Amino acid sequence: MGSDHYFTAAPASPENLRTIRVSLAGRELEMTTAGGVFSPDRLDAGTAVLLANTPPVPPGGHLLDLGSGWGPIALSMALASPHATVWAVDVNERALDLVRRNASALGLTNVNAALPGDVPDEVTFRTIRSNPPIRVGKNELHGLLERWIPRLDERSDAWLVVQRNLGADSLQRWIASTFQPGYSVFRTATGKGYRILKVRKHGTPPTEPIAVV
Repeated sequence: MGSDHYFTAAPASPENLRTIRVSLAGRELEMTTAGGVFSPDRLDAGTAVLLANTPPVPPGGHLLDLGSGWGPIALSMALASPHATVWAVDVNERALDLVRRNASALGLTNVNAALPGDVPDEVTFRTIRSNPPIRVGKNELHGLLERWIPRLDERSDAWLVVQRNLGADSLQRWIASTFQPGYSVFRTATGKGYRILKVRKHGTPPTEPIAVV
């Protein structure tokens, strides 16, 4: 009970379903949330900063919300790009159930709420948008990013929002040193104590011809 976290796979705490009003993709919506998930009572400040400071999502292909919670990022992407396939990935089964419930209430059929292991290996993403679970610890967080960032399509971007006081700058340095060559990382915006990090996966450089001697 007291040991539940938003990254707990199966929260033991009471569900306590509730309805909140939020603005997503330019629409005022009523969403269902519950106890035992991240920010059940409001759209959290970090996600709001991310949604306000990222470009429009691609119109098609596969899009990833990594650490979806009850779904504000995934639902925003699905509303904005109805022809895309949006993957809402989380380890929290209750959060995934809420994503499915909210997508159904909005009439969205392009959202797949899935555990990490249930995303097919061959799927790559035209964008990743994430308010990553910083509080899982540095090793877990790094492992998470090492798993998913390489699954970006070439010439595609991941957008991460990280609280400055929870290591945004050190995470930027780690990404820069870990995903080289072929990647770049920049801080693109700040707001309300948060940083937006853009991780770019560049195209594969041409192979140098083998010299004939």
